[in-house]
Amino acid sequence: MPALCLCYEVHEPYRLRRYTVFDMGQNSVYEDDDRNCDTLLFTARVCYLRMNDLLLKLIRRYGKDFKVAFSISGTALDQFEQYAPEVVDSFRALADTGCVEFVAETGPHSLAFLYSRDEFDLQVREHCARIRRLFGQKPVTFRNTEFVYNNDLAVALEKLGFKAVLAEGADHVLGWRSPNYLYRPISTPRLGLLLRNVPLSSDIGLRFSDRGWNQWPLTAEKYAAWCHSVADSAEVINIFNDYHCFGLRHSGETGIFDFMEALPAALLARKDFRFTTPAEAVKKLKPVGEIDVPEFMSWDDEGRDLTAWLGNDMQKDAVHALYALTPRVRKVNAPELTHDFERLQTSDHFRYISTKWFADFVSDRPNPFNSPYDAYITYMNVLADFEMRLTAAEETRAASAAATKQRPRAKAGAGRQRSAPSAKAGV
Repeated sequence: MPALCLCYEVHEPYRLRRYTVFDMGQNSVYEDDDRNCDTLLFTARVCYLRMNDLLLKLIRRYGKDFKVAFSISGTALDQFEQYAPEVVDSFRALADTGCVEFVAETGPHSLAFLYSRDEFDLQVREHCARIRRLFGQKPVTFRNTEFVYNNDLAVALEKLGFKAVLAEGADHVLGWRSPNYLYRPISTPRLGLLLRNVPLSSDIGLRFSDRGWNQWPLTAEKYAAWCHSVADSAEVINIFNDYHCFGLRHSGETGIFDFMEALPAALLARKDFRFTTPAEAVKKLKPVGEIDVPEFMSWDDEGRDLTAWLGNDMQKDAVHALYALTPRVRKVNAPELTHDFERLQTSDHFRYISTKWFADFVSDRPNPFNSPYDAYITYMNVLADFEMRLTAAEETRAASAAATKQRPRAKAGAGRQRSAPSAKAGV
């Protein structure tokens, strides 16, 4: 009985303002609040609120026969709560239906696993606690930032208690095998691996509004027929996309919302088809084999590698300089510094520094800087100011510790003598 597993990435980065050397040491406001607010409010109106309302209508129409999953970053939740709390309410309404799964990730949408396992574990645990607090679910499925995955990640996730992990169905990993089955990561017998069906995901996520595509226009009936055609060689078809594809990447005028509203009926027209969440799929299906991924892969670009974030010397310099500060930040344990440190880990900052094709950005996630060089200079200026604040906090902490150490202590005997009369009096 084949199942369709829909999972959407919900992510909004905090964009940095143009921070110059003249700001360093003078102004530690790093983010472009006006731009972040305006972008989020527009996105909420044309994408999140409209699509969440549609999904809620579909769940009410089809009940338990229609299901969906979300991976919501901590920076997205921060912006929802800061600028558009009604978006959180709309996701909470979906959670209350029992037909929606919330998938865990790193709260800052970071690359922490590549540089600090302790930092990664901390971010994942904090984000899981936040998902549970907001939506009443303990996440059992994990999706790493930008679908970055390898064997080591699977081992770490199993130790953290996860039951399933989502990853890219990259050709160089699958070989002759199909992504339409449940697999098991090598050396992790208790973890299920669900692989993204790249062609069918991209048909909706990237090609839907492309009038030059030979399959345009894409209708729900046509798409359902493609899914039905693999029924004999599939157990779970994983459609993982950026939630921006609804209303932003493909505007409402393209018919994307009409397509999605018609899709459940078209797919469920075949009685042997159903919708599932990742957690349900892993619980009901048995792995058909092991997948070995020794090198990191992602869902970005044709290479499915990490070069979008770590492909040039500027990117490597920025990310190494950032994570070198990790032990110092965690030792100082100052809330404002910790907050800024985590925000600076968001992977988008390093993506903006990419020179791969100089302007290889989808329309709904543009580079806010004129060039990758501007992005690098801004980021390093911010990081320099951040380190100045960190150093000052360390010095204050050291001075406080020294003062405490030098403070004279009262003699223990004197304390006992003073308390004796009170004891006699029966106090």
